[in-house]
Amino acid sequence: MKTDQANKIELKQTFPLTIKRLGINGEGVGYFKRQVVFVPGALPGEEVVVEATNVTPKFAEAKIKKIRIKSPHRVQAPCPVYEQCGGCQLQHLKYEQQLVEKRDIVIQSLERHTKLVIDKMDIRETIGMEDPWGYRNKSSFQLAGKDGKVLAGLYGLNSHELIDIEHCAVQHSQTNEAVNTVKKILEELKITIYNEKSRKGIVRTIVTRVGVQTGELQVVLITNQAELPKKDHIIQEIQKRLPNVTSIVQNINEQKTSLIFGEETVSLAGEDFIQETLGDLQFELSARTFFQLNPVQTIKLYNEVRTAAALTGEEKIVDAYCGVGTIGLWLADQAAEVRGMDVIPEAIEDAKKNAKRHGITNTKYVPGKAEEVLPKWVKKGWKPDVIIVDPPRTGLDNQLIQTILQAAPEKLLYISCNPSTLAKDIQMLSAKYEVKYIQPLDMFPQTSHVETVTLLELK
Repeated sequence: MKTDQANKIELKQTFPLTIKRLGINGEGVGYFKRQVVFVPGALPGEEVVVEATNVTPKFAEAKIKKIRIKSPHRVQAPCPVYEQCGGCQLQHLKYEQQLVEKRDIVIQSLERHTKLVIDKMDIRETIGMEDPWGYRNKSSFQLAGKDGKVLAGLYGLNSHELIDIEHCAVQHSQTNEAVNTVKKILEELKITIYNEKSRKGIVRTIVTRVGVQTGELQVVLITNQAELPKKDHIIQEIQKRLPNVTSIVQNINEQKTSLIFGEETVSLAGEDFIQETLGDLQFELSARTFFQLNPVQTIKLYNEVRTAAALTGEEKIVDAYCGVGTIGLWLADQAAEVRGMDVIPEAIEDAKKNAKRHGITNTKYVPGKAEEVLPKWVKKGWKPDVIIVDPPRTGLDNQLIQTILQAAPEKLLYISCNPSTLAKDIQMLSAKYEVKYIQPLDMFPQTSHVETVTLLELK
Protein backbone atom coordinates (compact mmCIF):
# COMPACT_ATOMS: atom_id res chain seq x y z
CA MET A 1 0.00 0.00 0.00
CA LYS A 2 2.83 2.40 0.91
CA THR A 3 4.25 2.50 -2.60
CA ASP A 4 0.81 3.41 -3.93
CA GLN A 5 0.66 6.36 -1.56
CA ALA A 6 4.16 7.45 -2.56
CA ASN A 7 3.10 7.40 -6.21
CA LYS A 8 0.00 9.49 -5.70
CA ILE A 9 -0.10 13.11 -6.87
CA GLU A 10 -1.20 15.46 -4.07
CA LEU A 11 -3.49 18.46 -4.52
CA LYS A 12 -1.46 21.70 -4.97
CA GLN A 13 1.70 19.63 -5.53
CA THR A 14 4.13 21.28 -7.99
CA PHE A 15 6.04 19.05 -10.40
CA PRO A 16 7.70 19.05 -13.86
CA LEU A 17 5.83 17.53 -16.80
CA THR A 18 6.55 16.81 -20.47
CA ILE A 19 3.47 17.23 -22.67
CA LYS A 20 3.01 14.26 -25.00
CA ARG A 21 -0.14 15.17 -26.96
CA LEU A 22 -3.35 17.17 -26.95
CA GLY A 23 -6.43 15.76 -25.23
CA ILE A 24 -9.89 15.72 -26.79
CA ASN A 25 -10.75 19.05 -25.10
CA GLY A 26 -7.57 20.75 -26.31
CA GLU A 27 -5.62 20.41 -23.07
CA GLY A 28 -2.02 19.18 -22.88
CA VAL A 29 -1.58 15.57 -21.71
CA GLY A 30 1.45 14.36 -19.77
CA TYR A 31 2.34 11.57 -17.33
CA PHE A 32 3.72 11.93 -13.80
CA LYS A 33 4.35 8.88 -11.60
CA ARG A 34 2.47 6.83 -14.20
CA GLN A 35 -0.62 8.99 -13.70
CA VAL A 36 -2.18 10.95 -16.58
CA VAL A 37 -2.25 14.73 -16.07
CA PHE A 38 -4.36 17.19 -18.10
CA VAL A 39 -3.02 20.74 -18.38
CA PRO A 40 -5.14 23.42 -20.15
CA GLY A 41 -3.01 25.71 -22.33
CA ALA A 42 0.00 23.35 -22.53
CA LEU A 43 1.16 22.14 -25.96
CA PRO A 44 2.75 18.88 -27.18
CA GLY A 45 6.53 18.90 -26.83
CA GLU A 46 6.53 21.51 -24.07
CA GLU A 47 8.31 21.01 -20.76
CA VAL A 48 6.31 22.73 -18.04
CA VAL A 49 6.15 23.06 -14.28
CA VAL A 50 2.56 22.58 -13.11
CA GLU A 51 0.47 22.68 -9.94
CA ALA A 52 -2.19 19.99 -9.36
CA THR A 53 -5.67 21.57 -9.17
CA ASN A 54 -7.75 18.38 -9.05
CA VAL A 55 -6.77 14.79 -8.28
CA THR A 56 -8.95 11.74 -8.95
CA PRO A 57 -8.05 8.02 -8.82
CA LYS A 58 -7.84 7.91 -12.63
CA PHE A 59 -6.26 11.26 -13.57
CA ALA A 60 -5.10 14.65 -12.30
CA GLU A 61 -5.70 18.17 -13.62
CA ALA A 62 -3.09 20.89 -13.26
CA LYS A 63 -2.34 24.48 -14.21
CA ILE A 64 0.87 25.84 -15.75
CA LYS A 65 3.19 27.61 -13.32
CA LYS A 66 6.07 27.98 -15.76
CA ILE A 67 6.96 26.93 -19.31
CA ARG A 68 10.58 25.69 -19.33
CA ILE A 69 10.68 24.66 -22.99
CA LYS A 70 8.19 26.31 -25.31
CA SER A 71 6.61 24.66 -28.36
CA PRO A 72 7.81 26.22 -31.64
CA HIS A 73 4.10 26.27 -32.60
CA ARG A 74 3.00 28.45 -29.66
CA VAL A 75 1.59 31.88 -30.61
CA GLN A 76 0.02 34.79 -28.72
CA ALA A 77 -3.78 34.37 -28.59
CA PRO A 78 -5.36 37.50 -30.13
CA CYS A 79 -8.51 37.43 -27.95
CA PRO A 80 -8.35 39.48 -24.70
CA VAL A 81 -10.76 37.17 -22.80
CA TYR A 82 -9.35 33.97 -24.33
CA GLU A 83 -8.31 32.39 -21.02
CA GLN A 84 -11.48 33.21 -19.07
CA CYS A 85 -13.98 32.37 -21.81
CA GLY A 86 -12.89 28.86 -22.76
CA GLY A 87 -14.94 28.94 -25.99
CA CYS A 88 -11.77 28.57 -28.10
CA GLN A 89 -9.20 26.19 -26.62
CA LEU A 90 -6.43 26.49 -29.22
CA GLN A 91 -5.89 30.16 -30.09
CA HIS A 92 -2.38 29.83 -28.63
CA LEU A 93 -1.47 27.17 -31.23
CA LYS A 94 -0.36 28.02 -34.80
CA TYR A 95 -3.21 27.17 -37.19
CA GLU A 96 -1.27 24.68 -39.38
CA GLN A 97 -0.39 22.75 -36.23
CA GLN A 98 -4.02 22.79 -35.01
CA LEU A 99 -4.84 20.73 -38.12
CA VAL A 100 -2.10 18.19 -37.30
CA GLU A 101 -3.28 17.85 -33.69
CA LYS A 102 -6.94 17.42 -34.71
CA ARG A 103 -6.02 14.40 -36.82
CA ASP A 104 -4.17 13.04 -33.77
CA ILE A 105 -7.29 13.54 -31.58
CA VAL A 106 -9.19 11.29 -34.03
CA ILE A 107 -6.42 8.65 -33.83
CA GLN A 108 -6.41 8.77 -29.99
CA SER A 109 -10.18 8.14 -29.91
CA LEU A 110 -9.81 5.13 -32.22
CA GLU A 111 -6.98 3.75 -30.07
CA ARG A 112 -9.05 4.17 -26.92
CA HIS A 113 -12.43 2.87 -28.11
CA THR A 114 -11.82 0.36 -30.92
CA LYS A 115 -9.95 -2.87 -31.50
CA LEU A 116 -9.09 -1.83 -35.07
CA VAL A 117 -5.51 -1.82 -36.38
CA ILE A 118 -4.99 1.95 -36.55
CA ASP A 119 -1.67 1.76 -38.45
CA LYS A 120 -3.43 0.11 -41.38
CA MET A 121 -6.28 2.69 -41.51
CA ASP A 122 -6.47 5.50 -44.04
CA ILE A 123 -6.82 8.56 -41.78
CA ARG A 124 -6.32 11.60 -43.97
CA GLU A 125 -4.81 15.03 -43.33
CA THR A 126 -7.27 17.53 -41.81
CA ILE A 127 -8.91 19.89 -44.32
CA GLY A 128 -8.51 23.43 -42.95
CA MET A 129 -9.63 26.98 -43.77
CA GLU A 130 -7.82 29.68 -45.72
CA ASP A 131 -8.96 32.27 -43.15
CA PRO A 132 -9.62 30.61 -39.77
CA TRP A 133 -11.23 33.68 -38.11
CA GLY A 134 -14.70 35.31 -38.11
CA TYR A 135 -16.36 32.21 -39.55
CA ARG A 136 -19.29 31.54 -37.18
CA ASN A 137 -22.61 32.62 -38.68
CA LYS A 138 -24.56 32.40 -35.42
CA SER A 139 -24.07 33.60 -31.86
CA SER A 140 -26.09 32.79 -28.73
CA PHE A 141 -25.02 35.22 -26.03
CA GLN A 142 -26.47 34.99 -22.52
CA LEU A 143 -27.30 38.29 -20.84
CA ALA A 144 -26.70 39.65 -17.37
CA GLY A 145 -27.45 43.05 -15.85
CA LYS A 146 -24.78 44.84 -13.84
CA ASP A 147 -25.04 48.41 -12.49
CA GLY A 148 -27.52 49.41 -15.19
CA LYS A 149 -25.32 47.94 -17.94
CA VAL A 150 -26.23 44.93 -20.08
CA LEU A 151 -23.50 42.30 -20.40
CA ALA A 152 -23.66 39.73 -23.22
CA GLY A 153 -21.38 36.77 -23.63
CA LEU A 154 -20.62 33.23 -22.54
CA TYR A 155 -20.19 31.60 -19.17
CA GLY A 156 -16.54 31.26 -18.18
CA LEU A 157 -14.71 27.96 -18.15
CA ASN A 158 -16.12 25.68 -15.42
CA SER A 159 -17.95 28.58 -13.83
CA HIS A 160 -21.24 30.43 -13.86
CA GLU A 161 -19.53 33.79 -14.26
CA LEU A 162 -20.68 35.59 -17.42
CA ILE A 163 -17.77 36.86 -19.52
CA ASP A 164 -18.79 40.04 -21.36
CA ILE A 165 -17.63 39.65 -24.97
CA GLU A 166 -17.49 42.86 -27.01
CA HIS A 167 -15.84 41.26 -30.01
CA CYS A 168 -15.58 37.50 -30.54
CA ALA A 169 -12.70 36.64 -32.88
CA VAL A 170 -14.44 33.58 -34.37
CA GLN A 171 -17.86 35.25 -34.84
CA HIS A 172 -18.86 36.86 -38.14
CA SER A 173 -18.45 40.65 -37.92
CA GLN A 174 -22.20 41.17 -38.52
CA THR A 175 -23.25 38.98 -35.57
CA ASN A 176 -20.75 40.82 -33.32
CA GLU A 177 -22.17 44.17 -34.42
CA ALA A 178 -25.78 43.00 -34.00
CA VAL A 179 -25.25 41.78 -30.42
CA ASN A 180 -23.55 45.01 -29.34
CA THR A 181 -26.28 47.12 -30.94
CA VAL A 182 -29.18 45.17 -29.39
CA LYS A 183 -27.41 45.25 -26.01
CA LYS A 184 -27.24 49.08 -26.21
CA ILE A 185 -30.92 49.33 -27.19
CA LEU A 186 -32.02 47.18 -24.22
CA GLU A 187 -29.81 49.29 -21.94
CA GLU A 188 -31.16 52.63 -23.22
CA LEU A 189 -34.79 51.50 -23.00
CA LYS A 190 -34.14 50.08 -19.50
CA ILE A 191 -35.52 46.63 -20.39
CA THR A 192 -34.92 44.31 -17.44
CA ILE A 193 -32.48 41.43 -17.88
CA TYR A 194 -33.38 37.97 -16.60
CA ASN A 195 -31.67 36.88 -13.41
CA GLU A 196 -31.30 33.12 -12.99
CA LYS A 197 -31.30 33.20 -9.18
CA SER A 198 -34.36 35.39 -8.65
CA ARG A 199 -35.97 34.24 -11.95
CA LYS A 200 -37.04 37.87 -12.44
CA GLY A 201 -36.34 40.11 -15.44
CA ILE A 202 -37.34 39.69 -19.06
CA VAL A 203 -34.63 39.21 -21.71
CA ARG A 204 -32.46 36.10 -21.25
CA THR A 205 -30.46 35.68 -24.44
CA ILE A 206 -29.70 37.40 -27.76
CA VAL A 207 -29.34 34.99 -30.68
CA THR A 208 -28.13 36.43 -33.99
CA ARG A 209 -27.60 34.64 -37.29
CA VAL A 210 -26.30 35.96 -40.60
CA GLY A 211 -26.66 34.52 -44.08
CA VAL A 212 -22.98 34.73 -45.01
CA GLN A 213 -23.74 34.62 -48.76
CA THR A 214 -26.99 36.65 -48.68
CA GLY A 215 -26.05 39.21 -46.00
CA GLU A 216 -29.49 38.75 -44.36
CA LEU A 217 -29.50 39.07 -40.58
CA GLN A 218 -31.83 37.64 -37.95
CA VAL A 219 -32.12 38.83 -34.35
CA VAL A 220 -33.88 36.60 -31.81
CA LEU A 221 -34.72 37.89 -28.34
CA ILE A 222 -35.30 35.06 -25.88
CA THR A 223 -37.56 36.22 -23.09
CA ASN A 224 -38.81 34.89 -19.77
CA GLN A 225 -42.43 35.86 -20.58
CA ALA A 226 -44.67 36.47 -23.56
CA GLU A 227 -45.10 40.19 -22.90
CA LEU A 228 -42.16 42.29 -24.10
CA PRO A 229 -42.32 45.88 -22.78
CA LYS A 230 -41.68 48.70 -25.28
CA LYS A 231 -41.80 46.08 -28.01
CA ASP A 232 -42.54 48.50 -30.87
CA HIS A 233 -39.80 50.81 -29.69
CA ILE A 234 -37.26 47.93 -29.58
CA ILE A 235 -38.22 46.82 -33.11
CA GLN A 236 -37.97 50.39 -34.45
CA GLU A 237 -34.50 50.91 -32.96
CA ILE A 238 -33.17 47.55 -34.23
CA GLN A 239 -34.42 48.32 -37.74
CA LYS A 240 -32.98 51.83 -37.65
CA ARG A 241 -29.51 50.86 -36.38
CA LEU A 242 -29.14 47.51 -38.17
CA PRO A 243 -30.47 48.02 -41.73
CA ASN A 244 -29.41 44.46 -42.71
CA VAL A 245 -31.89 42.90 -40.29
CA THR A 246 -34.57 41.09 -42.30
CA SER A 247 -36.03 39.06 -39.42
CA ILE A 248 -36.75 39.99 -35.78
CA VAL A 249 -38.14 37.17 -33.69
CA GLN A 250 -39.10 36.60 -30.06
CA ASN A 251 -38.79 33.18 -28.44
CA ILE A 252 -40.45 32.57 -25.07
CA ASN A 253 -38.66 30.38 -22.56
CA GLU A 254 -40.25 30.49 -19.10
CA GLN A 255 -38.53 27.31 -17.87
CA LYS A 256 -35.76 27.12 -15.29
CA THR A 257 -33.37 25.47 -17.72
CA SER A 258 -29.98 25.79 -19.39
CA LEU A 259 -31.66 25.16 -22.78
CA ILE A 260 -31.61 28.36 -24.83
CA PHE A 261 -34.90 28.07 -26.75
CA GLY A 262 -38.42 27.62 -25.44
CA GLU A 263 -41.23 26.01 -27.44
CA GLU A 264 -43.03 29.21 -28.54
CA THR A 265 -41.65 31.52 -31.25
CA VAL A 266 -43.32 34.76 -32.39
CA SER A 267 -42.35 36.85 -35.40
CA LEU A 268 -41.93 40.54 -34.44
CA ALA A 269 -40.88 42.10 -37.77
CA GLY A 270 -39.90 41.06 -41.27
CA GLU A 271 -39.81 37.38 -42.24
CA ASP A 272 -39.64 34.62 -39.62
CA PHE A 273 -36.58 33.21 -41.42
CA ILE A 274 -33.46 34.32 -43.27
CA GLN A 275 -32.08 32.90 -46.52
CA GLU A 276 -28.67 31.31 -46.91
CA THR A 277 -26.97 29.94 -50.02
CA LEU A 278 -24.72 26.89 -50.15
CA GLY A 279 -23.36 26.21 -53.61
CA ASP A 280 -26.42 26.18 -55.91
CA LEU A 281 -28.90 25.62 -53.09
CA GLN A 282 -30.84 28.21 -51.09
CA PHE A 283 -32.14 27.51 -47.60
CA GLU A 284 -34.69 29.18 -45.36
CA LEU A 285 -33.47 29.22 -41.77
CA SER A 286 -36.02 29.82 -39.05
CA ALA A 287 -34.90 30.71 -35.52
CA ARG A 288 -34.72 27.16 -34.12
CA THR A 289 -33.46 25.45 -37.26
CA PHE A 290 -30.12 23.70 -37.01
CA PHE A 291 -27.73 24.82 -39.75
CA GLN A 292 -23.97 24.37 -39.93
CA LEU A 293 -22.18 27.27 -38.20
CA ASN A 294 -19.36 27.52 -40.73
CA PRO A 295 -20.80 27.75 -44.27
CA VAL A 296 -17.38 27.94 -45.99
CA GLN A 297 -16.31 24.59 -44.51
CA THR A 298 -19.81 23.12 -44.87
CA ILE A 299 -19.43 23.20 -48.66
CA LYS A 300 -16.12 21.32 -48.34
CA LEU A 301 -17.79 18.86 -45.94
CA TYR A 302 -20.73 18.16 -48.26
CA ASN A 303 -18.41 17.78 -51.24
CA GLU A 304 -16.43 15.19 -49.23
CA VAL A 305 -19.70 13.34 -48.61
CA ARG A 306 -20.53 13.50 -52.32
CA THR A 307 -17.07 12.12 -53.22
CA ALA A 308 -17.34 9.32 -50.67
CA ALA A 309 -20.86 8.36 -51.79
CA ALA A 310 -19.68 8.06 -55.44
CA LEU A 311 -23.28 7.84 -56.66
CA THR A 312 -24.38 6.52 -60.04
CA GLY A 313 -27.95 7.85 -60.11
CA GLU A 314 -29.44 4.48 -59.17
CA GLU A 315 -29.11 4.65 -55.38
CA LYS A 316 -31.76 4.97 -52.70
CA ILE A 317 -30.39 7.16 -49.89
CA VAL A 318 -31.40 7.66 -46.26
CA ASP A 319 -30.40 11.00 -44.71
CA ALA A 320 -30.83 10.31 -40.99
CA TYR A 321 -30.85 13.36 -38.66
CA CYS A 322 -31.59 15.32 -41.86
CA GLY A 323 -32.31 18.75 -40.33
CA VAL A 324 -33.46 21.14 -43.09
CA GLY A 325 -32.38 18.58 -45.70
CA THR A 326 -29.02 20.13 -46.63
CA ILE A 327 -26.97 16.95 -47.17
CA GLY A 328 -29.68 14.97 -48.95
CA LEU A 329 -30.47 17.87 -51.28
CA TRP A 330 -26.74 18.24 -52.03
CA LEU A 331 -26.77 14.65 -53.33
CA ALA A 332 -30.31 14.41 -54.77
CA ASP A 333 -29.31 15.13 -58.38
CA GLN A 334 -27.06 12.03 -58.34
CA ALA A 335 -29.48 9.63 -56.60
CA ALA A 336 -32.68 7.77 -57.45
CA GLU A 337 -34.38 8.78 -54.19
CA VAL A 338 -33.50 10.53 -50.93
CA ARG A 339 -35.50 9.97 -47.76
CA GLY A 340 -34.81 11.93 -44.59
CA MET A 341 -36.06 12.05 -41.01
CA ASP A 342 -35.54 14.33 -38.03
CA VAL A 343 -37.06 14.70 -34.56
CA ILE A 344 -37.70 18.45 -35.01
CA PRO A 345 -40.99 18.86 -36.98
CA GLU A 346 -40.14 22.44 -38.08
CA ALA A 347 -36.89 21.16 -39.63
CA ILE A 348 -38.88 18.61 -41.65
CA GLU A 349 -41.25 21.35 -42.86
CA ASP A 350 -38.19 23.42 -43.88
CA ALA A 351 -36.66 20.39 -45.65
CA LYS A 352 -39.88 19.88 -47.67
CA LYS A 353 -39.96 23.59 -48.57
CA ASN A 354 -36.28 23.55 -49.54
CA ALA A 355 -36.79 20.55 -51.85
CA LYS A 356 -39.88 22.14 -53.42
CA ARG A 357 -38.18 25.47 -53.97
CA HIS A 358 -35.36 23.80 -55.91
CA GLY A 359 -37.76 21.65 -57.92
CA ILE A 360 -36.24 18.49 -56.40
CA THR A 361 -38.94 15.82 -56.63
CA ASN A 362 -37.09 12.62 -55.62
CA THR A 363 -37.13 13.36 -51.86
CA LYS A 364 -39.38 12.37 -48.98
CA TYR A 365 -39.10 13.87 -45.47
CA VAL A 366 -40.86 12.64 -42.32
CA PRO A 367 -40.69 13.66 -38.66
CA GLY A 368 -39.48 10.98 -36.25
CA LYS A 369 -36.48 9.04 -34.99
CA ALA A 370 -34.38 7.23 -37.60
CA GLU A 371 -34.39 4.06 -35.50
CA GLU A 372 -38.20 4.01 -35.58
CA VAL A 373 -38.85 5.22 -39.15
CA LEU A 374 -36.24 3.17 -41.04
CA PRO A 375 -37.42 -0.32 -39.94
CA LYS A 376 -40.95 0.54 -41.15
CA TRP A 377 -39.62 1.43 -44.61
CA VAL A 378 -37.48 -1.71 -44.77
CA LYS A 379 -40.50 -3.81 -43.70
CA LYS A 380 -42.47 -2.34 -46.61
CA GLY A 381 -39.69 -3.44 -48.98
CA TRP A 382 -37.87 -0.10 -49.40
CA LYS A 383 -34.19 -0.87 -48.78
CA PRO A 384 -31.55 1.89 -48.87
CA ASP A 385 -28.24 1.50 -50.74
CA VAL A 386 -26.56 4.33 -48.83
CA ILE A 387 -27.27 5.62 -45.32
CA ILE A 388 -25.87 8.99 -44.26
CA VAL A 389 -25.79 9.78 -40.54
CA ASP A 390 -24.89 13.12 -38.97
CA PRO A 391 -25.80 12.59 -35.30
CA PRO A 392 -25.43 14.98 -32.33
CA ARG A 393 -22.34 14.72 -30.08
CA THR A 394 -23.85 11.73 -28.25
CA GLY A 395 -23.41 9.63 -31.41
CA LEU A 396 -25.77 7.02 -32.83
CA ASP A 397 -28.62 5.53 -30.85
CA ASN A 398 -27.91 1.83 -30.14
CA GLN A 399 -31.21 0.89 -31.70
CA LEU A 400 -30.25 2.78 -34.88
CA ILE A 401 -26.93 0.89 -35.06
CA GLN A 402 -28.89 -2.40 -34.90
CA THR A 403 -31.29 -1.08 -37.56
CA ILE A 404 -28.37 -0.17 -39.86
CA LEU A 405 -26.78 -3.60 -39.36
CA GLN A 406 -30.12 -5.20 -40.26
CA ALA A 407 -30.84 -2.96 -43.27
CA ALA A 408 -27.21 -3.57 -44.38
CA PRO A 409 -26.82 -0.80 -47.00
CA GLU A 410 -23.76 -1.15 -49.26
CA LYS A 411 -22.36 2.14 -47.94
CA LEU A 412 -22.63 4.03 -44.69
CA LEU A 413 -21.40 7.62 -44.51
CA TYR A 414 -20.86 8.76 -40.95
CA ILE A 415 -20.41 12.50 -40.37
CA SER A 416 -19.29 13.05 -36.80
CA CYS A 417 -18.53 16.03 -34.57
CA ASN A 418 -17.25 13.85 -31.70
CA PRO A 419 -14.33 11.44 -32.31
CA SER A 420 -15.04 9.48 -29.09
CA THR A 421 -18.62 8.55 -29.96
CA LEU A 422 -17.58 7.98 -33.60
CA ALA A 423 -14.96 5.45 -32.45
CA LYS A 424 -17.42 3.62 -30.15
CA ASP A 425 -20.01 3.44 -32.95
CA ILE A 426 -17.42 2.26 -35.52
CA GLN A 427 -16.46 -0.55 -33.14
CA MET A 428 -20.09 -1.78 -33.09
CA LEU A 429 -20.55 -1.29 -36.83
CA SER A 430 -17.33 -3.19 -37.59
CA ALA A 431 -19.35 -6.41 -37.11
CA LYS A 432 -20.50 -5.92 -40.72
CA TYR A 433 -18.65 -2.85 -42.02
CA GLU A 434 -15.10 -2.02 -42.97
CA VAL A 435 -13.73 1.51 -42.57
CA LYS A 436 -12.47 2.60 -45.99
CA TYR A 437 -11.13 5.94 -44.78
CA ILE A 438 -11.65 8.79 -42.32
CA GLN A 439 -11.39 12.40 -43.52
CA PRO A 440 -11.00 14.95 -40.68
CA LEU A 441 -12.23 18.45 -41.45
CA ASP A 442 -11.87 21.63 -39.41
CA MET A 443 -15.31 23.19 -38.95
CA PHE A 444 -14.26 25.15 -35.84
CA PRO A 445 -10.78 26.66 -36.12
CA GLN A 446 -9.21 27.80 -32.81
CA THR A 447 -11.21 25.15 -30.89
CA SER A 448 -10.42 21.50 -30.17
CA HIS A 449 -13.48 20.31 -32.11
CA VAL A 450 -12.91 18.19 -35.19
CA GLU A 451 -15.47 16.98 -37.73
CA THR A 452 -14.94 13.77 -39.69
CA VAL A 453 -16.43 12.03 -42.72
CA THR A 454 -16.03 8.25 -42.46
CA LEU A 455 -16.77 5.94 -45.36
CA LEU A 456 -17.83 2.45 -44.25
CA GLU A 457 -18.53 -0.33 -46.74
CA LEU A 458 -20.35 -3.63 -46.23
CA LYS A 459 -17.80 -6.42 -45.81
